Amino acid sequence: MKEILNKRLSSRWNIPFAIMLGILFGLGFLSFYLSNASSYITDDPKACINCHIMKPEYSTWQHSSHREHTTCNDCHVPQNNIVRKYFFKASDGMRHAFMFTFKLDPQIIQINSAGRTVVQENCLRCHIRQVNPVSITNVTGNNYQHGVGKLCWDCHRHVPHGTIHSRAVTHFSSTTKK
Repeated sequence: MKEILNKRLSSRWNIPFAIMLGILFGLGFLSFYLSNASSYITDDPKACINCHIMKPEYSTWQHSSHREHTTCNDCHVPQNNIVRKYFFKASDGMRHAFMFTFKLDPQIIQINSAGRTVVQENCLRCHIRQVNPVSITNVTGNNYQHGVGKLCWDCHRHVPHGTIHSRAVTHFSSTTKK
């Protein structure tokens, strides 16, 4: 009796289960396609301007000397370990997607603490030979979090993004100069 009841219940739910699974799969595929999610796996800088307000940063980077040698990911994603790199890209990407979807992105974009650490590591990774041995004690990796040392962009403020940092700054600047 128990086997017959289980068989009837399982066959009764096969079609609705298949339909729900198809709907979920279809919505997932549609979201993946519409968000151009596959581009985020690459290192193409154009991926950074797919869906949010990074166009001023992209534009200023295009006119900088860094454009010849680096992409956005070279500076903004960890480069010391492939697992760390893709974990960071995934978690940061999910944070960006959540903020953009729910309109939580700020008018003036500011890098978070994890991003600051990564960019600082990458500045030193590429430019360590150019840093004076005396000043290396002032330019530190994680010590800036403890109030010791400086970040590279404390002095090199406009490298590589120039002076335009968001639409809000651009709009504010153009309205106040009249």
